[in-house]
Order: sequence, then C-alpha cells, then structure tokens
Amino acid sequence: MKTTRIGGALLFVLLNMATLAVARPKAGVEQKCKSGPMDLVFLIDSSRSVRPHEFETMRKFMIDILNTLDIGPNATRVGVVQYSSQVRSEFSLNSHSTLSNMVDAINGIVPLAQGTMTGLAIRYIMNNAFIAEEGDRPKVANVAVIVTDGRPQDRVAEVAAEARQKGIEIYAVGVARADMASLRAMASLPFEDHVFLVESFDLIHQFGLQFQDKLCGLDLCVESEHGCEQICESSPGSYHCLCLPGYTLNNDGKMCTAMDLCAEDKHDCEQICVSSPGVFTCDCNEGFTLNDDKKTCTMINYCSFGNHTCDHECVSVLKGFQCRCNDGYKLLGDGRTCRATDLCTEGKHDCEQICVSSPGFFTCDCNEGFTLNKDKKTCTPIDLCAEGKHDCEQTCISSPGVFTCDCNEGFVLNNDKKTCKHLDMCNILDHGCEHRCVSTPGSYYCLCPEGQLLKEDGKSCGTCKTANIDLVLLIDGSKSVRPQNFELVKKFVNQVVDTLDVSAHGTRVGLIQYSSRVRTEFPLNMYHTAEEIKAAVMKVQYMEKGTMTGLALKHMLENSFSEVEGARPAVRSIPRIGLVFTDGRSQDDITEYAKQVKEAGITMYAVGVGKAVEDELREIASEPVEKHFYYTTDFSAISTIAENLKLNVCPEESQGEIEVKDPCACENLVEFQQATMSNLEQLTQKLTAMSFRLEQLENQLLTRK
Repeated sequence: MKTTRIGGALLFVLLNMATLAVARPKAGVEQKCKSGPMDLVFLIDSSRSVRPHEFETMRKFMIDILNTLDIGPNATRVGVVQYSSQVRSEFSLNSHSTLSNMVDAINGIVPLAQGTMTGLAIRYIMNNAFIAEEGDRPKVANVAVIVTDGRPQDRVAEVAAEARQKGIEIYAVGVARADMASLRAMASLPFEDHVFLVESFDLIHQFGLQFQDKLCGLDLCVESEHGCEQICESSPGSYHCLCLPGYTLNNDGKMCTAMDLCAEDKHDCEQICVSSPGVFTCDCNEGFTLNDDKKTCTMINYCSFGNHTCDHECVSVLKGFQCRCNDGYKLLGDGRTCRATDLCTEGKHDCEQICVSSPGFFTCDCNEGFTLNKDKKTCTPIDLCAEGKHDCEQTCISSPGVFTCDCNEGFVLNNDKKTCKHLDMCNILDHGCEHRCVSTPGSYYCLCPEGQLLKEDGKSCGTCKTANIDLVLLIDGSKSVRPQNFELVKKFVNQVVDTLDVSAHGTRVGLIQYSSRVRTEFPLNMYHTAEEIKAAVMKVQYMEKGTMTGLALKHMLENSFSEVEGARPAVRSIPRIGLVFTDGRSQDDITEYAKQVKEAGITMYAVGVGKAVEDELREIASEPVEKHFYYTTDFSAISTIAENLKLNVCPEESQGEIEVKDPCACENLVEFQQATMSNLEQLTQKLTAMSFRLEQLENQLLTRK
C-alpha cells in the first residue's frame, strides 16, 4: 500500500482556488506546493445532467488546481478520466510533463453526456490509471479527485473501499444535486477532510477556502488533537489513525480493539485455540499430544509404552488401552485373555445354509440340491431344468435338485409323467358352435357353412349383412391439407366407420396418419366399437409437414396388418383392406410399395382431393380401378365419397370366416363315404318300397281278371 502524505497538496490547491478568477496561469500567483511528488487523477462526471456551461466550470476547476501544483515528471503527475455510462481516459499520468500541454488537453475534452456509472469509473482508475504502464510511480502517493453532480447508478461503496485498501486517497466533490451518502461512501477518512458539497458549479472554485488550516507540510498528528488511541499517521493537510499489530481500528476511526483470532475463527488449530492480542497458539484435548506443526493433534498410543498384557492385540483408546482378540476367539472376563470360540454355535458366521466349525474358524456347506457359490458362503439351487438335465416333452418345473414335468395349455400329461397329449377342446367343452367346432391347442373356434357368416357372438351363423374385414385407413396430414380441412378428413373417416359392423369378431379398424413421417394413431386391435373408434379419430392431432405416401404404404405393409397389431391370421380368410386418403403429389416413390401391398393380398382403395395426382391414385388402387378409385376437387364433397364407398362384400366373394375344405383330407374322405353310404341306404329303401308296391298292383290286376 502507498502512503498518502502527498494528498494534502490537493487541499492546498483548493485553498488557493478562492482567489482564482480565470482558467489560465497568471503572473504573481501563489507559491507552488512543494511538499513532495504525487500521482493525481481527476475523475470528472460528464453525465447528461451536467450542462455545457457547468462542464466548462469543471474544466476551469481542474486548470486552476493545476496552476498551484509543481508539475513535472519527478514532481506531480496528473491524469484525467471522464465518465458517464462508460469510462474514457483523456490523458494518463505519463502523457504530459508540462502544465501547458495538460491545459490544452483539458480544453479539448468532449463530454460523453450519458448516465452516471461512478462505481465503474472508480474501478477503471484503480485497474487502469494507477498502474506502472500509465505512469504510476512506486512509493509516490496516489490521489483521486472525483467531481460529480448526481447519484451513482451503480454500487460504489465496495469498489471505493477496495481502491482505498490499495492506497488511493479519494476526495469526493459533490455539486448541486450530488448525494452526500454516496460521497461519503467514496471518500477516504476522515470525511471532514475528504468530502465536499458545493451548492452550484459557479461556486466550485471557491470551496478551497475550507482548507486554509491544512497547508502543505502541516503535520496534524503533531499540531492538533487527533484523538488516535494508538498511532496517528499524517498526510498533507490530513491524518488518519492506525493500530498496533494484533489490534483493529474501530468504526469511529480512532479507538482500537484487540483482535481475538480464536473467536473470529482466524486460526488453523485442530482442537484448542489459545488467544493473545493479534496472535494465537494451539493446544490439544486430554489424551492427545501436539504435533511438530504446532497445529494438529495425535492421540497418545498407550499400547506403544509396552506395559500391556494382551493375549492377542492391544488397541489404544482415549486415556488408556483395551485388549482385542483375533477372529474366532473371544475376550475373557479379565480383559486380556483370549479363548477359541465355536463360531457356528455362537452364530458368528455368515453361512447361508450349513456352518462347519473348527477352533477359531468355520467353513460353509449347502443342503442337498444346492451348490456352494464362489463366495463360499451362499448357496444356489441346482436347476436341472435350466441345465437341460430333464426329459420333459414340453414344460420342466424345477425344484432344488429335482424337477417335475407339465404340459402347455391345451395338453394333458400322460401316465409316464413326461410326455403330453393334445386335448380336443371341442369334445371337452360346451363350445356352442352352431355349425362346426375346430379345436386348437388350449382353445377352439367356430366355422360356418359356405354362404354363411359367423356372427358377432363367435358361434352363430347367418346370412351376409355386413362383411367382416380388417380395415386400415391412411390419412394425409401434410401442411397443404390445412387444419380446417383435416377436421373434414376426420369426419370422412367416421362416416366410413358408420357403414361398418365393428366388433372384435366383426370388422376391425386401424388408423395411420402420414406427412414427412408416419404415425400409427391406433392399431386394429385397440378399439372394438364404432363409438370408441370415432371418439379416437376426433382426438387425432394434425401433423402438418410433407407428403411421404410411399413411406406410409411401407409402414402399413410391414406393421399394420401384422397379428401383433390385431390383424387376424391369413388362414381365417378375413379380407384385408387399405384406404389411402391424400390431397397432393407424393414426395417419395410409391410404385414399389403400391405393388407390394396388393401382392400381399391387401385390397387398396385410393381417395384423392384437390391437387391429388390421378396417376398416383390409380397406381395405388386395386383392380378393377374404377371400383377402387375416387376423386373430388373440394374437401366439402368428400362426404359424398364416404356414402358411395362399399368396403364390405359378402361371403360368396371369399369374405369372412369361411371353411375351405380340402377334398383329399382324410376327415373329408370319411365324411364323403359316410354321406354316400347314407344315400345308398336311402335309395335301397326307396327301391324296396317301389318293388313291394309293384307286386301289390300285379296281384290286384290278376284278381280282377
């Protein structure tokens, strides 16, 4: 930190300002201050509240002070910084070595005319003005004169304290509207020597009269009643109080208080801190000894004294020692002797199943059907099923070291308790099928005769009213559709649903939306009533991107008609129908997947609106194209298309769960033979009856003759 003894030169200058009337040096001016060199920086407020004529007064103020100083490279150096919302250095401490050059530079300053960031300005001079590169000299007092007319727009107390801590003596000169609290927050102590409030800019050059008793070289510590309790340190025209080492200066700036470093936690003792004014020593609690670093403590090792009689191990504790036995031994009542223990009997083991004891230690073993793990403590059941050490035909049920066999649903275990036989569910259950029951492993299903369709109850047969189909609708969600039209598309879908016999055993419906990507809104097996489907359709959110129709066809082919998503097995002959709705040209190629979906047995309908491309729609549609292709120019007309769409066909067109018989199958041959024999028997009976009738007729004719 630098001394501030030269700062009083400024006070001398301020005194002389009372007699100065112009901003130029005159012949016969007062004696220059010769008290010693200093590095002086003016920090002037050029905010917009400082009017042009007031800023001119500030120029005169600085020039008048310079006229009283001994300016030179080895005497007083001067720098000027102006600030508003920003900070600008006008010239540094080493820029000018003559008074005339400084005056010219001051007269050339252009005000910034912005805000009042005083804290920013103080930090600037601390970090950028009072540095060696800018002309700051070691062991030369640093003095800052801050001139302002307003309240700072930022915080000044902390940065001003930091500047003072670095040795900068700060004088705060407030004019007119300046805030006294802010001036005191910036200035050095004592405030009566460093804080000045001038009523107007016109009077700023007169306030130097206040410092007539603080001329250069006056030692106020000697010449005045300073009131410092311990040490008084003079500065030109001022003084400040200091304290002896180990004491701190009170808020009154005069009295000193002994520093209790222990109470303030400013020590590094591990256990006990013993305080003296400004210093401390460390000590330890009972049972500990202070280490060579005089800070940390180590517990006294009583075992190291060699006076214990422990059988096995001595453990040092606070204020003494204790004996401890090795694993497998226990300490007797005398506190020193150890005896081997039966760890298994005493439960001092961690075996999961069997503990085998030896004096002072143990080993682990497992029950029959278990094996000891690598940790030599826990056991794992021997899983003969997992190891493949069984001869079950279908299901193996493991128990530790043994297994039993079981069968899958629809099968029963044979007497050998290993193999399984198939259960004929049609013979076991009251299936209720109206026409024919077909048994499957663990279940069954019903079939109807050709020309009839299985009803919703899955058992009764009836004539064709509405056919059973698996229907997947692909709707265009591209941005060209627009939100209001997308709502019409959803109504179109619900009109189609209204024409269908929707149920788990009847028609199933799935919905896909596509744009630049494809999203399954709901699969075939999610909803089983028309009401559920229509409610789900109205909740679909518009995607609003591109038109990737080919990608949508690929998704439908690979996912939508899978049994995982609810499509019924192909052997059931349930028709698979896809309906594509679009309003524009596809942005990807549709040719390959339009071909593949039809080759996969999916009947495709294509519905286009507005700018839909007819060639693409025809390529998607199944044969005959005229029955599977629809187009309208306006979204409002799509309800008409919904009314005309006939997606259901009757069983005679190979729709529904129709039994297709193989005439060469064994059961069908037997059925054919039985039917043939029955017909022959009926024919024989009819021929016999006819022969008997003929005999009666012949007898009647002979009698008449």
